Amino acid sequence: MAWSCNAKVQLGGMLLALFGWLSSCVTTFVPLWKNLNLDLNELEIWNMGLWQVCIIQEEGAMECKAHESFLALPPDLRVSRILMCLSNGLGFLGFVLSSLGLDCWKTCEEKPGLKKRLLLSGGAAFGTSGIMTLIPVSWVAYNTVLEFWDETVPDIVPRWEFGEATFLGWFAGFFLAAGGLLLIYTTCLRRTETPSAPAAVCRQRAETQGPAGMSPWSHHSHPKNADLVI
Repeated sequence: MAWSCNAKVQLGGMLLALFGWLSSCVTTFVPLWKNLNLDLNELEIWNMGLWQVCIIQEEGAMECKAHESFLALPPDLRVSRILMCLSNGLGFLGFVLSSLGLDCWKTCEEKPGLKKRLLLSGGAAFGTSGIMTLIPVSWVAYNTVLEFWDETVPDIVPRWEFGEATFLGWFAGFFLAAGGLLLIYTTCLRRTETPSAPAAVCRQRAETQGPAGMSPWSHHSHPKNADLVI
């Protein structure tokens, strides 16, 4: 079955949003939001995430410890944990709604208005999820930059730097937002490729009638009992 251009754009937006949602889920749980290199007696790399802190020693051993208390976390990490969980939930909701509204799925075909609303709601959920991913990642990155260039801290004190999850979170947010905007864009340009029922009936009647609006068989018909003389 050949897909329309609109269906292809919908599929592209869906794939973008799905990739962004998966990346956002990974960003939420990996302990790579910030890293710190300690070169004292031996090299140690500290990696901090929303849920735990991991220490990688020079010989390759890694030890992870969960944050003891949610309230003991810095404000940016507390808010980031909440927003990232909400973002992942919204992304899943957007995936479900958008899947039901895609043109390539034969669902709710008898209600095209419902499919359009489902796709629009799914795109909006994806877009909101992308914004909710970009906010905490950017906030943590901003605080990391401020702490790195803090002149009140001596230069010999190690500084936290960006972790890999920061960049992954930015990509995830942009992909989610781009996919959601594409899905919303397709709802604005959705067109029915098959003619409506009244138009099809009128065209069929026009084809079956003659040039004067008469049936094509009218000039071949003869009056009944034309040769009968009374």
